[in-house]
Amino acid sequence: MLVVKDLTKRYDQVLAVDNISFEVKSGEIGVLLGPNGAGKSTTIKSIAGLLKFDGTILINGEPNKSLNSKKVFGYVPETAAVYEYLTVWEHMEFIARAYRLDESWMENAENLLTRFDMGDKKQMLGKELSKGMQQKVSICCALLINPKMVLFDEPMVGLDPKAIKELKDTFLELREKGCAVLISTHIIDSIEGVWDRVLVMNKGKIVLSRTRKELENGSESLEKIFFAVTEGAV
Repeated sequence: MLVVKDLTKRYDQVLAVDNISFEVKSGEIGVLLGPNGAGKSTTIKSIAGLLKFDGTILINGEPNKSLNSKKVFGYVPETAAVYEYLTVWEHMEFIARAYRLDESWMENAENLLTRFDMGDKKQMLGKELSKGMQQKVSICCALLINPKMVLFDEPMVGLDPKAIKELKDTFLELREKGCAVLISTHIIDSIEGVWDRVLVMNKGKIVLSRTRKELENGSESLEKIFFAVTEGAV
């Protein structure tokens, strides 16, 4: 579903992402781990089509910046970008119209907002929302289109414990529906129990790619392996 091949990104003389390749399959939850400055956010923004880059990124077999790929792609950025003078409900309506969703979007929107405790805040303006509420709106907008591939960049920052639980449950439900999920984070504990494939970045490179089964067959924890490959312990 998501194919990243030979992705390279430079900022002037700084090589932020160095010729990386990986895949996230349909019905798979991939996690992109790495310390600050590892190149995760640059990779995420490249996949989302927000940056120019060298290499190839395909979503559902189409170039990531094509209209066909955007129709099936949901994105939750690290910092929620809500419109100050649109209400919560108007954000949902904006997405529905932009993606030309059928009439069922309203019921789906109601269900999503209720699930994330935003059902009673539909008439609040974007500028009136806390950071956590803005994050919930961003999540709901991304899920409203029923994506085949969805990208989350540090999605749990600012969320309350109940919302974190709901989001983790949502990850698993998306997997059951055959959606490809990629989560970028530097907080290992936040993705405990939900990932299928982990990709560890350091200094612009993928330094480790491992499935949950491969990890379980070994004797080391994800945390131990993470620090080993990012801090040079092995």
